Amino acid sequence: MYKKGLKLWSVNTDFYYDEAIKLYDEEMYDYIELYVVPESLDTLKKWQKLKIPFIIHNAHFAQGFNLAKQEKSDRNREIYEQTKQFADKLNAQHIIFHGGIDGDIRETAIQLALFNEPRALIENKPFVALPNRMGGEFCRGYNIEEIKTVMDTAGCGFCLDFGHAICAANSLFDKTPHPNPILQETREQFLYNYCEQFLKLKPNMFHLTDLNDIKSPYDSHLHLGTGQLDFRKIFDMIPDKSYVTFETVKNSKENLDDFIEDMEWLNNFQ
Repeated sequence: MYKKGLKLWSVNTDFYYDEAIKLYDEEMYDYIELYVVPESLDTLKKWQKLKIPFIIHNAHFAQGFNLAKQEKSDRNREIYEQTKQFADKLNAQHIIFHGGIDGDIRETAIQLALFNEPRALIENKPFVALPNRMGGEFCRGYNIEEIKTVMDTAGCGFCLDFGHAICAANSLFDKTPHPNPILQETREQFLYNYCEQFLKLKPNMFHLTDLNDIKSPYDSHLHLGTGQLDFRKIFDMIPDKSYVTFETVKNSKENLDDFIEDMEWLNNFQ
């Protein structure tokens, strides 16, 4: 069985906070993966009150953090220093980083290395950014070569996001010439083989959601079992006792009932 992670944001100190305590006491999950929103240090003391293990997720491009561009380095450092305070005070095992958008993967690797952060993990991304939401076009860290560049330069670990890997594989598959009409089985084989390639990098942990369109290059963060992913193939790739954060959407701002349903689906599936 896996170590199951609940994804929350540092600003979720209202309804989700109390629900998180209740569900942890009920052994619904094993740790919180906390996304640190910049300028939210005022919430840290409240998170420190919890006797729950933490993994930290650094802010990404939507909050102005972009390791792939040198001109963002000063702001990147400011955001990281806030994240580091959360990680230090919460005794976090890992800090997860995105590689950025557009720019250069070598810049990503250099900036992450300069943090000298032994808990750092680089997360793989789709090839294309969500339209009209991210302010850029192409994500850094979409393939095994880019992820390995960052790992080798920064000496960091790796977080494998299966949804992101499937999306990136779709972008690459659509760019590959095929002499015959594309069959669904051919595409699916390519997608899951693409995920398996990332396993060569020995991920420290995993992110998991479902996808509403197995052919789409865009992530959708659906609840488990409500989309088109073949979870038998996915689960066969995840070693027992791995840390797996479930990054499914939250349907309510007042409770975590949908997360409970995800965990019940997982338990019934396995």
